[in-house]
Amino acid sequence: MFLDPLRLSPDGDLPGPVLTEVTALYVSNHAFHALSGDFPDPYGIRPEQVAAVLAHELSGPHTEVLLAREAGLLVGIAVTLSEHPDPADYDPWIGLLMVDASLHGRGHGRRLAALVEDRLRAAGHTAVRLAVLEDNAPGLAFWTALGWTEIDRRRDHGLGRPCRVLRKPLTGPDPA
Repeated sequence: MFLDPLRLSPDGDLPGPVLTEVTALYVSNHAFHALSGDFPDPYGIRPEQVAAVLAHELSGPHTEVLLAREAGLLVGIAVTLSEHPDPADYDPWIGLLMVDASLHGRGHGRRLAALVEDRLRAAGHTAVRLAVLEDNAPGLAFWTALGWTEIDRRRDHGLGRPCRVLRKPLTGPDPA
């Protein structure tokens, strides 16, 4: 598996084939989107909606969208924030990590998470944070199995949903 940073075209658009792939990945995760409320109809996610979400993500100066590929196929996506909008959150964040639902349970999520952690570690970061929706029991189980620890509970910045904030040290003992 390798990570490929997503880049917009000079016109600010996603290349058509990439948008098709990413839309299929989002569509496959309708159960997560039903829980998150990110799309008005989690069973009818359209390419233009995904394009808008990704363009919004990429508009942030500290945000990177990473496409995870294996054997030429898109298997997952990760969104990272090297700086969180809240200056009190000094660690970088994983804003999203999603694997094609047809591939769940095959280790792709673990490998993608490890690659993201390696990338952040190589950039000099010593820990990373993320938020899991309060009602996302499978997501919480996934992250805690990977060594993440709950450090806070708060509402997310975008939609005010209740979340658990998790943190994982990338080097040495956890300083938090």
